[in-house]
Amino acid sequence: MGAQRRFVLIALAGALIISASAPLVRLSGVSPATSALFRCGYAVPPLLLLAWFERRRFGPMPTRSMVLSWVAGVLFALDLLFWHHAIDYVGAGLATVLGNLQVFLVAFGAWLIFRERPSSSLMLVTPVVFGGVVLISGVFDTTAYGADPRLGVVFGVATSIAYAGYMLLVKAASGAPARNAGLLAHGTVVATLTIALLSPLFGGADLALSWPAHGWLLLLALGPQVVGWMLITYSLPRQPAALTALLLLIQPLTTVALAALTLGERPSTLQLAGCAVVMIGVLYGSRGAQRTRTPVEQEPQVPKTSTV
Repeated sequence: MGAQRRFVLIALAGALIISASAPLVRLSGVSPATSALFRCGYAVPPLLLLAWFERRRFGPMPTRSMVLSWVAGVLFALDLLFWHHAIDYVGAGLATVLGNLQVFLVAFGAWLIFRERPSSSLMLVTPVVFGGVVLISGVFDTTAYGADPRLGVVFGVATSIAYAGYMLLVKAASGAPARNAGLLAHGTVVATLTIALLSPLFGGADLALSWPAHGWLLLLALGPQVVGWMLITYSLPRQPAALTALLLLIQPLTTVALAALTLGERPSTLQLAGCAVVMIGVLYGSRGAQRTRTPVEQEPQVPKTSTV
């Protein structure tokens, strides 16, 4: 098997694993703060082990990278808390689509911070994509899916803002060689502590869980949080940019399908249209920006995809 094909298969595996995140949150049947706390807490031990192996190979993380990863962990905690509430209000599938708005926020944030000008295609498609968000919110729809789709969109946009900040901090913290496991381990430890402290503001976290809730959350932590994230981080910088954007769209598409099959979620026609507008816009907008760097030039970094 050629190297390129192997990287594609690894990326596909990672995207498919991460696409199960939101359905697993719903299947656990616990509050948003509880699921966010346990998915991070359960992921800490394996991530620390991976970070230890990484440290043995590359040496200790620079102090600057470590501090930035701690700040990123706070934003990651907010990202999870917001996103798990969005899942409650608008469903697993649509909440995951909304999380992909961070691609646009990261691009414009990088323009301000790193002087990386967004592509013209991304700037052109941005207002169209946010029109898709309006359709998902159910403003013009009497049959919109979700307990409160408008509030779900608010939390979904807040998710993207928090995750965009997390992405920019991780980009700033990345070095050569990249410390993917170390950055994620430090950030996840801080995220766990932050969620524990902020949980009373988000409905509280229940520590007295029983099975099968523990099983779903353990699967969420070890699958999407650890394995899926590491596979994507390893593979995406090593393949063509246009293919990267296409593979990333598999996650929200698969999540919408999984939510329909396992949870019985049935978004309305207008919401599905909004979903299509967002995902096509993400693909089109990221295409031009990514053509500016070849795979050889790219350094491994956190992929522009949902958290989740």
